Amino acid sequence: MKRFGEKLRMLREHYGLSYRQLAAELEVAHGHLAGIESGATRPSVDLILRIAAYFEVSLDDLMLDERNLRLK
Repeated sequence: MKRFGEKLRMLREHYGLSYRQLAAELEVAHGHLAGIESGATRPSVDLILRIAAYFEVSLDDLMLDERNLRLK
């Protein structure tokens, strides 16, 4: 899960979203997202599922370190 934060940042930036915009969509604090991206905080399973659904990516692509994201 070490690359989860990197993948989240890549998705957020690819879609041109700020921390605040994405946090509002996912109904979490923007500081929590910043912590996840930096690796300081781990996301809950519920949040991981919401992120995957929001960006329409598979859990495998999002969670597995050896998998790269396929961006639309």
